[in-house]
Amino acid sequence: MTGFTVGFYWYQIGSGDFLNSFFSTVALRLEDGSWGSKFPVIMNELHQGKLSTDKVDNAMQELVQIKDKLKEVSLEQVVWDIEDLSKQPPWGNKISSDITDLSNYFVTSDGEDFIGIFENALKMAARMGKELKIESI
Repeated sequence: MTGFTVGFYWYQIGSGDFLNSFFSTVALRLEDGSWGSKFPVIMNELHQGKLSTDKVDNAMQELVQIKDKLKEVSLEQVVWDIEDLSKQPPWGNKISSDITDLSNYFVTSDGEDFIGIFENALKMAARMGKELKIESI
């Protein structure tokens, strides 16, 4: 199980493959395959496992842009793994009718909106003055 941690707070995401799908989709669909070119804080720094406190505000700004841009991307454009574009999500195209575009496609293993959880974790990091980490348990 993979999630974000801020101090002792845990924000459950789901599998590592699921989180990789978010990063892969952003890189290929929003950055034209040039990883970190448009969203360097999230795609380069956080993707490496942690985000320092001085970068949290930048990450929040990037996440707002990512969410807005993903609204323009159709569901069929999801990327499960940028290293192997033939891979597909384990659920295939069997998704809820509530999911209308890639801004609300990513749902955590708890059934929560991933981008909302990500926003909450960033807000907690800002409030506490702590770094945000990606961790697996």
